[in-house]
Amino acid sequence: MTYEHILASKDGDVGIIQLNRPHVLNALNLKIIDELVAELERMDGDDSIRAILLTGNDKAFAAGADIAEMADEATVSMLLKDQFSVWDRIAKINKPIVAAVSGFVLGGGCELMMNCDIIVASETTRIGQPEIKLGVMPGAGGTQRLTKVVGKVKAMEMLLTGESITAQEALDFGLINRVVPVELYFEEALKLAKKIAEQPPIAVRLIKKTVGKALDVPLDEGMDYERNAFYLLFASEDKSEGMKAFIEKRKAKFTGR
Repeated sequence: MTYEHILASKDGDVGIIQLNRPHVLNALNLKIIDELVAELERMDGDDSIRAILLTGNDKAFAAGADIAEMADEATVSMLLKDQFSVWDRIAKINKPIVAAVSGFVLGGGCELMMNCDIIVASETTRIGQPEIKLGVMPGAGGTQRLTKVVGKVKAMEMLLTGESITAQEALDFGLINRVVPVELYFEEALKLAKKIAEQPPIAVRLIKKTVGKALDVPLDEGMDYERNAFYLLFASEDKSEGMKAFIEKRKAKFTGR
């Protein structure tokens, strides 16, 4: 399928999506989000893809929302547009999403990054939620996801000043997984995605869903969910193959069944 604002490709079992509005630092307008979510859902339903890699370019993963698209909007028009309902579908993607980010990761770009499961950043990355400087605030999860990851006091500082943080600071606060030189961030993220793609797909899917529950429910409810998922995997062929391969000292061949 051909898109206007994203590029979609595949490397083995890994689906790759690149945001492709370089002339505006990958600013997120309604069109690019619609295309991104459509391709994420397509890859999620493709059995030949076991992990998804999302990236931008060296200068910007995404520098925020397309302000020109919103400048003349009013409350009722924004309400009726319901633009964030499309964003909500990103959280429902079952396959793991690895982000390779560099340069500007601001506003909606930061919110998009936080929808991913594993994040590799280049040393040049700057991450922030600068909406306050425009007289507004995040609307795609910035106040919620950022607070859950970095804690209240750091989230308040970032949200109320609009100032960005470095990749190393983001790593220290647990917001990203790795910081690497700019020439290596994509390759490092792809390597991680390929490693995940080698794992049993059903277990990967249930782990992603169970970790998501850990952020949203009390511990006892999360533990019940985890144990039920654990028991469920004993009905899979991949469980039998994985344990048999371990005993036979060979590499397992997982089929997703």
